[in-house]
Amino acid sequence: MAAFDTSRTAYGSTSAVSRFFGSLLENVVAWNDARVTRKALSALTDRELEDIGLIRGDIDGVAHSDLIR
Repeated sequence: MAAFDTSRTAYGSTSAVSRFFGSLLENVVAWNDARVTRKALSALTDRELEDIGLIRGDIDGVAHSDLIR
């Protein structure tokens, strides 16, 4: 006859799953922040970008630097 111990908890598996989904959510939020930054900077004129010390080619780098944190 086999006996199963159902009173034990699975240590670590729950925290690993929650870390995975927490990390996934964090990455989605960071991606969205970069997307919003890129869209806002792209809407500026070249003169407005120059006023803040950027050129159009800097937009992706600035948006990407938000992802790195």
